[in-house]
Order: sequence, then C-alpha cells, then structure tokens
Amino acid sequence: MSEPQEHPPHEPEATRPAQGADRDSPTALLKIVIAQGTFIAALLFYLGAMYTSTYYGYFHIAFSTLRLGFGELATQSLAVLKLEVLVAAGVIVLIVAGPWIHARTRPTPSRAEVLAGRGFVPVVAVGIVLLALWTKIEPYGWIAPMIIAFGLLLSQLRDSEGRRPEGLRRRALPVLAAAIFVFWGLTQVTVDTAERDAASRARNVAKWTGVVVLSSHKLAIPTRPTGTVTEEDLPSGWLHRYRYTGLRLLLERDGRYYVVPLGWDVRRDAIYIFRESDAVWIGLTPGTVPKLLG
Repeated sequence: MSEPQEHPPHEPEATRPAQGADRDSPTALLKIVIAQGTFIAALLFYLGAMYTSTYYGYFHIAFSTLRLGFGELATQSLAVLKLEVLVAAGVIVLIVAGPWIHARTRPTPSRAEVLAGRGFVPVVAVGIVLLALWTKIEPYGWIAPMIIAFGLLLSQLRDSEGRRPEGLRRRALPVLAAAIFVFWGLTQVTVDTAERDAASRARNVAKWTGVVVLSSHKLAIPTRPTGTVTEEDLPSGWLHRYRYTGLRLLLERDGRYYVVPLGWDVRRDAIYIFRESDAVWIGLTPGTVPKLLG
C-alpha cells in the first residue's frame, strides 16, 4: 500500500505578494520616469530642430551650417509653447490620464464618460472636415489632426458596463493613429510658428543689433549712394582703415556674423558673412529703438 503524499502547506494570504506590487515598486517607477523623460527629451529635440530649420530657412540659411547642439535645439522648442498649443496639450492629457485616474477611485464609469466615449465618431468626422479645409483655416490647420486624435482617444473610454476596448483593431490601432495625428499636429504648429516668427523679425530689420565692421581692406558691400551701408576711410596709419556702418546682425555662430544692411529685403537681398580675424574687427551696437511717447 502506498504511503500518503504530503502536500506543502498553503501560503497564508498575508504572505503573498500584493497584486501590482512590482508595478508600484520604486524601481518600476524609476523605469517609467526614465522612459517618459527620454521620450520628452527626444520630442523636444525634434521640435527644436524643426523650428530652427524652418526659422533660418526663411532667411535662406541652411540648418546644417549652424551646428547646434542637443541642448540648444531642445531650448528652441520652447518657442512653440503658445497658449493654444498648451490648451490643446492639456485637453489631450486629460483625455488620456483622466479616465484611468477616475477608474482607480470609481469603478463605475460616470454618465459623462460614457456619453463622451459614444461621441467619438462625430468628433473624428469634424476633424476630417477641417483637414479637408486645411488651406481655409491657416494658420490654424494644425487643429484638424489634433481634433482627430482627440476623437480617437475618446473611443478608448469605458462603456456603461465599465469595459474598455480590447484587441488590435479596437485599442492598439486607434491609440497608434491618435499618436501619429498628435505628432503631425505638433510638427505643423512648430513649422507655422517658426515661419510667423521669422516673418515678424524680417519686418523689423532696423531694430536688430547694429554691427560695425572695421577692415584693413575694402569690402565688397554696396555702400551709399547706391546702398544703405556707410563706408568711412580712416587715416592711413590705422591698422583697420575702413569702417562700415548701417549693418544689422541676423545671427552670430561660431565666430561667424551673418549681417544684413538696413532696408534689407529677405526676398531679394544678400546676407553677408564675416569672420573676425587680424584684418577684420566686428563691433556690436544697439539697434534703432522706437521713441517713447512723452
């Protein structure tokens, strides 16, 4: 007769690891923070590169010649943080995070959440119509992909029984499509903002930082009376004999000064690039400041 087998004692409930403990551990949270931080840094770098490329491309300066670093490009992305962009981003964050926070505190979905989830189709339809009218609503065409993304995220809300969409077609594809539309919208608003900022700056050349150039030899810059630059012939004993004024600074990068004359037109006039050396000295002065009304 076989001996009875001994079964290991059941593990007490109190000693079992709590469900989700690994997910809420400090290591897991640290991994989430690092992953999110890496994504945000990459997004800032991309938006900064798009802004800088578009901004200086307006002035016919190639982005590759600027040799900007990661930190500089990420900082440039802050120019995109306009009020309308912050509002749109806030709405999307609420749609993404709000229901999940609400689900932790209240298992039963609210009537507003259920109705919003059912209304995603009209929202997406409105976004598609605005997308077709892109040229009519410029410079706010970027709103169209944002609205489509908003509608797609609404489709992920819980139904009246507290269930969420599951599977590739009902969950993964809508979320991926929403991310693509958000990315598209951010790219478009970055390009539009850069073009508007560059055009605004190009209209106020006189207010840019002034530039004085001293050179030991004559420079091929159109001077008065045909141009707006003044050339002065200083005493022959001076090292830098020729002095040029009436210039404005567009950009200084790695010792190169991108300079334009007063009255410069971005559509037809050239940009002059100077590099400081023993033969050329560059000085900076305040630009023209509007008189204050007394």
